[in-house]
Amino acid sequence: MKKRNIFQEIKWIITLLAIVISFKAVSQHSKTDQRIIADTKTARAEFIKVDGLMKSLFNNAYGYVIFPNVGKGGLGIGGASGNGIVYEKGKMIGKARLTQVNIGFQAGGQAYREVIFFEAKKDMDKFKENKLQFSAQASAVAVTEGASGNAKYADGVMIFTQQKGGLMYEASIGGQKFRFRKF
Repeated sequence: MKKRNIFQEIKWIITLLAIVISFKAVSQHSKTDQRIIADTKTARAEFIKVDGLMKSLFNNAYGYVIFPNVGKGGLGIGGASGNGIVYEKGKMIGKARLTQVNIGFQAGGQAYREVIFFEAKKDMDKFKENKLQFSAQASAVAVTEGASGNAKYADGVMIFTQQKGGLMYEASIGGQKFRFRKF
């Protein structure tokens, strides 16, 4: 009888430890998500601050994803990556990861923000199904005052970039791929 109680106690201790470890892992992940969410809100405000017309895009797009901190660098071969938050009909629905690899004349590094607007549900669904990627011919609009006033959707998406702390003149986004994960 004592053996049975000891095994039961060990079973409960192991279960309790597993719950504590899982909770700790989830809470650490939540802190990362909270930081990305806060950075996303700041990025949205900065896009609108530079070009007030973008407020209308944020309010009227079917959905959008903001990557508040994209790091890009290279020397001949380059790459970029960043995490962002995805919004559908104005509500946060998940996270996204941006990755980019390119080859060509390049040297140095930079940090920038990027926002992708989706015109309709079908365009947003393509993104959520991880089927959206941009080729070397895709281009983004560098955010300056009034820049969004003439911007148009191309294949259901509209892309804007902003160098952190200034203007991003190089607007090529060739080779970008995305991975969506629902909250």
